[in-house]
Amino acid sequence: MESINTTNEKNAVLQLKDVSVSYSPGKYAVKQVSADIFPHTITAIMGPSGCGKSTLLRAINRMHDLYAHIHTSGEIILKGRNVLEMEPMVVRRMAGMVFQQPNPFPTMSIYDNVLAGYSLNGIRLNRKEKEEIVEQSLKSVSLWEEVKDVMNKRGSFLSGGQQQRLCIARTLALKPEVLLMDEPTSALDPISTNKIEELLLELKQQFTIIIVTHNMSQAARISDNSMFMYLGELVEHGNTTQMFTKPRHKRTEEYLTGVFG
Repeated sequence: MESINTTNEKNAVLQLKDVSVSYSPGKYAVKQVSADIFPHTITAIMGPSGCGKSTLLRAINRMHDLYAHIHTSGEIILKGRNVLEMEPMVVRRMAGMVFQQPNPFPTMSIYDNVLAGYSLNGIRLNRKEKEEIVEQSLKSVSLWEEVKDVMNKRGSFLSGGQQQRLCIARTLALKPEVLLMDEPTSALDPISTNKIEELLLELKQQFTIIIVTHNMSQAARISDNSMFMYLGELVEHGNTTQMFTKPRHKRTEEYLTGVFG
């Protein structure tokens, strides 16, 4: 693996140190991945299907804890703390996840969807706090003007692109350190995809974003840094422009030029 970082690792908001994930003893979906993720950047994780991209992403916020047979080892240091030694609910507040398919809670209103993280975590808020969080979160995803008059309608009432922005707002409401996105535009039309990409470029001013994507042109458009994975291993990690124009590893070049994928 080749990893090029020009920033001192002490400034990294997230550090992956020899992270491995196995679904059964000796069978690794992710093998000893090490990388530094820096504040206010977008990092794209690329690679062919089944290479471990989503598995690595889900390890960061302890999603694998939901399955007893999945084992994660190594260290995942978020703001100086190893997430593998923290309470999972605390980790998931610090590292929020947005999934491939928009998934607003179908029985909840738009208003309640934004606040779902608080209710699920048993965090009580007064009415003023709720209203401020909802308005701020929806404004941060450019959805406030579109929904402010229909806040009591269910989230499923919205279009696919609006639902995904609502899911992002729900994640941002908890003020995470890192925003994890697992192919957030793959189920959306080109116009909605463009809106999400523009949104991510704005959000990186406040948050650190890691996005799994099959779309290499998307990675080239919006990411500052990229990670290329193959068969569970991190082949190359560095500046996106540099990787796309002058990859350091032959397998990276083959993937980017369409030899395999």
